[in-house]
Amino acid sequence: MNLDLTPADAAFRDEVRAFLDENLTPGLAEAGRLTTSVFTDRDWNLAWQKVLYKKGWVAPSWPVEYGGTGWSEMQKYIWASECTRAGTPNLSPMGLRMCGPMLMKFGTPAQKEFYLPRILSGEDYWCQGYSEPGSGSDLASLQLKAVSDGDDYVLNGTKIWTTHAHFANRMFCLVRTDGSGKPQEGITFLLLDMDTPGIKVEPIITLAGEHEVNQVFFDDVRVPKKNIVGAENQGWTVAKYLLEFERGGAFAASLAVGLEKIREITASERAGDGKRLADDPAFSRKIAEAEIEVKAMEMTEHRVMAELAGGKNPGPASSMLKARGTEMRQRLDEIAIETIAYYAGVEQMAARAPGSNVEPVGPADGMVFMPTYLNNRAASIYGGSNEVQRNIMAKLVLGL
Repeated sequence: MNLDLTPADAAFRDEVRAFLDENLTPGLAEAGRLTTSVFTDRDWNLAWQKVLYKKGWVAPSWPVEYGGTGWSEMQKYIWASECTRAGTPNLSPMGLRMCGPMLMKFGTPAQKEFYLPRILSGEDYWCQGYSEPGSGSDLASLQLKAVSDGDDYVLNGTKIWTTHAHFANRMFCLVRTDGSGKPQEGITFLLLDMDTPGIKVEPIITLAGEHEVNQVFFDDVRVPKKNIVGAENQGWTVAKYLLEFERGGAFAASLAVGLEKIREITASERAGDGKRLADDPAFSRKIAEAEIEVKAMEMTEHRVMAELAGGKNPGPASSMLKARGTEMRQRLDEIAIETIAYYAGVEQMAARAPGSNVEPVGPADGMVFMPTYLNNRAASIYGGSNEVQRNIMAKLVLGL
């Protein structure tokens, strides 16, 4: 596998860097730098999305006919890597990475015509109605009931850990339409408006002190049956396809950036004996081991890219990348906390707000280490727990 860039790809990389230099404003860059989870705050991620939408670069993985870029797999990888290195805000993945590709495969012509342009422009901001109390990784046990009533379903129940539901105007949702057979066979995939009467969003404040997730309650919520994606009671197939896009992704670039930030701090921070952390043999070994793991992740991503270039979908490889990437991210978080020691315990919500004039306590990059660590503890659970991912790999790859 030749990892050297072709002259055309090198020229594309330079074009991307020039675009980022020109369009990534100091405010947007600061918002990206201060992001502590998968999600940048809505105002900042939508501001960046509008910049990319104007350029025509908002959905690199979409087919050209739906507004995609037509880039090769290597160009997509270059784009993702350069955005990570530049520190751009994270675009919300719910519409662009998950709902959009799902609609392209399973949506009706009317659904595609209506929703896809609104996802691209950011006019529709989506949240995901999957998990429920007691039905997280065991998603097939969900109980949000959808009772048929003429041309509508009437929904009663609740969803939990619903990221950015307090911002979203749309939700893609799994509901229980039949409880008589196997759990997977009675689930239907619905699209719904968040301003529908009977929907109530209650905040959940995370350990990091942030309002990112919510619990959503449904009390006799009427959803038109025309909003079904796929067929009634066949939503499990749609949901599995969508999760392939939630689980995959380019981890290596973000891991490399995180590792570099740690290296920079170790060059100045002191260990208990007064010496630089960079000169501590035991700590240096941890950094070296992590660097090897990051390089291995990069090689794996390149192999997956080769398959994608051949027209295959992520398949079980997305489970492998999700499991390994999230565990490596958590490992780097732990090293980062060790790097700044007691500074990690300082609560700095005011200093972490973009545009704040509050001086950070300790290294400036370090003030996001603890909230990032806390947020990323969930990374090996959401999108299907890593234990579930290993079961998928055992079945689809090893045939067990």
